[in-house]
Amino acid sequence: MTDLAISPAEQKAHGKEVGEILVRDYGKKKYYSCAHIKKASIEAKNGFDWHSWAMSLFASPSGFASYHDSIGEDFNYSEMKAEMTAAMTNGASKKWFESSMSWLDWPNVDLPTVFDFHD
Repeated sequence: MTDLAISPAEQKAHGKEVGEILVRDYGKKKYYSCAHIKKASIEAKNGFDWHSWAMSLFASPSGFASYHDSIGEDFNYSEMKAEMTAAMTNGASKKWFESSMSWLDWPNVDLPTVFDFHD
C-alpha cells in the first residue's frame, strides 16, 4: 500500500530535492520518465513511498497514467500535481495552474529560487 500522507512542507522539500537530482543527472527536461523520477525519489530519501508525488510534478500526464496503471494504482494526476505545484510555489500557482503545464513552463516563477541549480 502506498503512503500518500505528505504535508505541503514535505511536498516542497521532496519536489525540490527530486528536481535537483533530475536536473543534475538528466538535464532540464519538460518531463522525465517515471523510472528516472522513481530513482531520484529513492535517492532523495525523504519519505516512504513518495515517488508518486514527484511523478505528478515531473512526469507527463500519459507517463504518470501508464506507470500507475501498470502497478494497479489509481491516483489523480491533476489533483496531486495541483497540490505539489502549490507547495513548490508557496501557493502562487493557484492563479495560473494547468495540469498539462510542465514545471519548466511555470509563469512568473524564478526556478533558481525554487530549485538549487543555475541556468
